[in-house]
Amino acid sequence: MPNLQRAPTREYHTLMTDARRWDGFQPREGDVVVATYPKCGTTWTQRIVDLLIHQTPDPRPIMQFYPWLDATFFAPIEADLATLEAQTHRRAIKSHLPFDSLPIYEGMKYIHVARDGRDACFSFHNHESSYTPEVWMGHAARAAENPMLQVRPKPEPDLGEYYRRWIDEAEDEAATGLGVEMSFFDYEMTYWRERRLPNLLLVHYADLKADLPGEMARISDFLEIETPPAKLAELAEAARFEAMKSQGDALLPALPFAFQGGHKSFLHKGTNGRWKDVLTDADLARFDRLSTAKFTPSARAWIEGGRLAAGDPAELPD
Repeated sequence: MPNLQRAPTREYHTLMTDARRWDGFQPREGDVVVATYPKCGTTWTQRIVDLLIHQTPDPRPIMQFYPWLDATFFAPIEADLATLEAQTHRRAIKSHLPFDSLPIYEGMKYIHVARDGRDACFSFHNHESSYTPEVWMGHAARAAENPMLQVRPKPEPDLGEYYRRWIDEAEDEAATGLGVEMSFFDYEMTYWRERRLPNLLLVHYADLKADLPGEMARISDFLEIETPPAKLAELAEAARFEAMKSQGDALLPALPFAFQGGHKSFLHKGTNGRWKDVLTDADLARFDRLSTAKFTPSARAWIEGGRLAAGDPAELPD
């Protein structure tokens, strides 16, 4: 069993995630963790890792193969751990925890995917707007069990107003502790501060959009998987957004319970920059102030632009 390299240093428990669900996790050499802030390319990267592990473009159900271990609202933790224990192929686990809330093991690989926060915010608006009534009922039931866990209000239709609520929450420095979700800005810095760990790879949504085969080759190398160029090209085609959406019923068969429209809502647009036509100068100024206050210059350049624009995170100075 791999040795513990770094224990969690932050307790993190919100309505949607609970870091304590990792307590019973039994690591294996070669396990992969795909960890992101929500709506930054999590499912896309899970599919990429799946394709590289199996070296075939066949569609496999992502959520059933690769459980979101810290989620509080899918399967009981005993069921998720049993799923992982029964697997004989190389395992991959999803997480939305800050990096300092995850246990880090030698011999395991961690992939963090980032995206401009404004893009993540706009994508999450569609995500929450598509929840089925059953999801909202489940949220309310969990909150009723623990009054410290607050249900987010249903999203307002106006994207600008949704963004302003998101930035309001990010500016609220006083809110910490049980049930409080970490802001995008603080969350990203938990990964940035440990970016030079040899078993952590930082990937960016914009780079996946700009050069999917190149980024898949980079991930394949990090995972120590030999993928011949012809095979990589085949797998990259299967990882494209359009291909994933066309195979959505096979890749994400359980989604109709959670999302109105199923995978068609979940795999919505896969684009960046929609906020440019919506946010006002005042909205953008608030984002700029928080980015300047929370990020180092190199972190900001990478988080907003990616590796192809800012350079390799592990080699950037601050």
